[in-house]
Amino acid sequence: MTRGVPILSLLSFLFLLPSGCAHMDHAQDEMEIRQLVAVQTEAWNRGDATAWSKDFAPDADFINIVGSVFDGREQIEERHAAIFASIFKGSQARVTVRRIVFPEANIAVVDTVHEVTEHGGLPPGVQNTEPGLLRTQMKYVMKKTGEKWQILAGHNTDVKPAP
Repeated sequence: MTRGVPILSLLSFLFLLPSGCAHMDHAQDEMEIRQLVAVQTEAWNRGDATAWSKDFAPDADFINIVGSVFDGREQIEERHAAIFASIFKGSQARVTVRRIVFPEANIAVVDTVHEVTEHGGLPPGVQNTEPGLLRTQMKYVMKKTGEKWQILAGHNTDVKPAP
């Protein structure tokens, strides 16, 4: 009678295996996404709006830290060119990838923490987390098309100072 339990466990494991394989190993994808974030961070630090926006899909949308919505890569680039020429001119960002989740094989949800220093001011309602430090949390939804990851949507939220 006890022989049936291991066989039943093995059959259950084999039955579940195909759904487990749907969540393939994403080590290469994670590396590519981390590289995309690193290149984007370097572009921020140079004040290069074209390079910062290049990995957004043409029809992507982006919500900035004050809740403004930008539709499409062109508008995202234009808005970043404006802030790189004004309040974020010369600013420096450090971006940490906090988590990457793959709900489907070619879809990634990427959570990052941005720490921006050397900025020339902040939009109304946005505060430094510490003197001279703006901290935000960015969430990207990305899709891999062919061999390239693209940002479909981005949402940036400022972190409020502790009370």
